[in-house]
Amino acid sequence: MNMMNSRFSRHTGLKNEPTPNLFVANCGPAVGMSFDNIESAFGIFGKVVGVHAADETGTRVIVCFSEVNAAQAAFKALNSLPCADLGGRIMHIRYSVLRPLQKVHKDVLFPVSLLASDLGIPGIYLVHDFITVEEEKRLLAEVDNRQWRSLSKRRVQHYGYEFLYETRNVDSKHCLGELPSFVSNILQKILSFPGLGGDQNKEMDQLTVNEYPCGVGLSPHIDTHSAFDEFIFSLSTAGPCIMEFRRYPEGTWCHPTASVNEIHEDSPLLSSNFTRKAIFLPPRSMLLMSGEGRYAWHHYIRHRKVDPVGEKAIRRSSRRVSFTFRKVREGPCCCPYKQYCDSQPECRNQQVKQNIVQSSLPLKREAVCPTDTHQI
Repeated sequence: MNMMNSRFSRHTGLKNEPTPNLFVANCGPAVGMSFDNIESAFGIFGKVVGVHAADETGTRVIVCFSEVNAAQAAFKALNSLPCADLGGRIMHIRYSVLRPLQKVHKDVLFPVSLLASDLGIPGIYLVHDFITVEEEKRLLAEVDNRQWRSLSKRRVQHYGYEFLYETRNVDSKHCLGELPSFVSNILQKILSFPGLGGDQNKEMDQLTVNEYPCGVGLSPHIDTHSAFDEFIFSLSTAGPCIMEFRRYPEGTWCHPTASVNEIHEDSPLLSSNFTRKAIFLPPRSMLLMSGEGRYAWHHYIRHRKVDPVGEKAIRRSSRRVSFTFRKVREGPCCCPYKQYCDSQPECRNQQVKQNIVQSSLPLKREAVCPTDTHQI
């Protein structure tokens, strides 16, 4: 299910000619209705081919039918009337017009997914409302009562093991202690997370808390294979963001060594030939990166205050705080994604080639501190 708000607009004024698509207000996740429940409620009128967020509020959706007459039946039965299948909620409905896709940043047609299943990257899972609003408030209060470490444009806290930004690794021999008790409930819930398969017994032992002020993002990177095991969990709190994923084809990407952390998103060291996808991470959602999605796709949050999605602008909150849970790796990584794996010879050969290229290029520094770029 994609965030397709830019592709639909409601009829304005007196014009409200029937179409297969309905703009439905007072309806959506923010008022307690899942997309599946919405699809089920509207499905009694005809085949529903999609339910999409109309905007970032979570209170308006677009319901798409395969036939106009089904949309007309739903409009007549539900507009400004209570819907028994949705708890008696009264919705306000207009017909919606499908617009052509518009070009966005850098002239790329770029949809943003709401669900991991629509993202289509193996190993990426997203659970909405993984914690409650009250649990979110308690988490933020706990970290705000503890000491933050200031980086160039954001603040961090480390638990279990400290992440070393200079080497993009951890000192596995220096444990800071057990993870704090205020995340115990989260660690327990992680054990039943979808996508873990038979690995539920792997307990996370490293936590990094990041506070991103409005406008601060994350440069494209893959978490170091030799540092952490396969499963990486990231809980978003306080504010939303759009996370992009990039997959570089074989032979067009060079592994960034610790000595060249200044690599910019548009650096010649990074090929412009890549597959690009994105997903919307609302507050209180938990993202799991595993398998191909963890080992072979760069993840990235743009440095900007407003995220354009088609014609719609989604303004970021004053801050976003992420809680990233990982398991420190005890041996070398033996994943099948050798091009990206610093534990394996093929990747180390890429590093040698990159150093040769790097020596002939002027250093391009980005606005974010070099030691502030490689962490969720």
